[in-house]
Amino acid sequence: MGERKRIQRLEIRTRGKGLHEITREVEAAVARAGLDEGLCTVYLRHTSASLVIQENADPSAKRDLEAWLERLVPEGDPLYTHTAEGPDDIPSHIKAALTSVSLAIPVLDGRLALGAWQGIYLWEHRGSAACARWSYTCPREPVICRAQLDRAPHPERRHAPVDRALHRASTAGAIGTADASLRTAGAP
Repeated sequence: MGERKRIQRLEIRTRGKGLHEITREVEAAVARAGLDEGLCTVYLRHTSASLVIQENADPSAKRDLEAWLERLVPEGDPLYTHTAEGPDDIPSHIKAALTSVSLAIPVLDGRLALGAWQGIYLWEHRGSAACARWSYTCPREPVICRAQLDRAPHPERRHAPVDRALHRASTAGAIGTADASLRTAGAP
C-alpha cells in the first residue's frame, strides 16, 4: 500500500461574507490521510478570511458572531486608506487579523477531537460571492493529548491532564512551530 498524503489542499467555495462550516471537508482530509492519532493543522492562505472553531448546533450563535464582528469593524470608516478593492477591503484584513488563519485540532481514533457543539468554520470577510478559498490540512504524527475535557469530574481540574500532556510533549520536542513549508515536527 502506498503512503497516504499528509498535506492536502482543500478548495472551499464561499457564498460571500459570513461563517461557512467546513468541518466535513476537514474530517474527510483526516480520513484520507489515514491518521489514527495526532494533530491536524488547518491553514488558510488568505489575508481577508479566517478560520475559527465555533458552535454549530444553534444558527443564532453564527448570526450573532457575524453581526458582532460587523459592528466591531464596520465598512466605510473615513479613516481607512486601504480601499483599492472596495469598501470591504481593509475591514476584511482587520477581521482576519482579529481572528486566525490557522487552527490545530487533535485527532483521536481517526477523528477530529471536536466538542459536541463545535464546528470548523471558514469566515469569509469579503462580500464577493463564490470566492475560492484554499486551506491546507497537515495531520501530524506526535500525539499531543488524549484527555476528554468534556468528561472531567471536577470543573476546576478539567485542564490539568491536557496541561500535563502538553508539557510532556513540549519538553520531549513533539510540539514544533511549523515553518512556511508546513513540515511536521521532527521531519527532515
